[in-house]
Amino acid sequence: MKKLHIHLLLSLIAFFTFAFIGASSASASVQSTDASFSDVYSVAKANLGKPYSYGATGPSAFDCSGFTGFVFKKGASVTLPRTAQAQYNAGKKVSYNKLDKGDLVFFGSSAASISHVGLYVGNGKMIDAQNRGVITETVKAPWWNYVGSVQVANFTD
Repeated sequence: MKKLHIHLLLSLIAFFTFAFIGASSASASVQSTDASFSDVYSVAKANLGKPYSYGATGPSAFDCSGFTGFVFKKGASVTLPRTAQAQYNAGKKVSYNKLDKGDLVFFGSSAASISHVGLYVGNGKMIDAQNRGVITETVKAPWWNYVGSVQVANFTD
């Protein structure tokens, strides 16, 4: 009987531990900011043409998530996680047909395997840092496998 109680107690502890971990890792947040999309867009445009470098966070070179993190920090005082996967996990999911300027668009093989991120700027376009440097390109370009989008900040406009 004592073994049954211990087993039951351990099972309950495991259940609540996994329930808590699952709930906390599934939470996504949208940060408030006094900035407008125009503020973020100005920073992004000012960095067009900068070179790509794996692991770079600016200001002279960027990788994709380093670029989006830099743009949001400088343009809106919003701090994003460092990697594309972590940025995807941190934001509020939005469908492609509900994208707003300033949302982040993500690419990879699945939601659990994000490998690229860009800043949505409207009209099906994004600014991103990739092997050709910081450029403006189409979100649904044939060389990217679009996975999803997130909102990470509430803009004033």
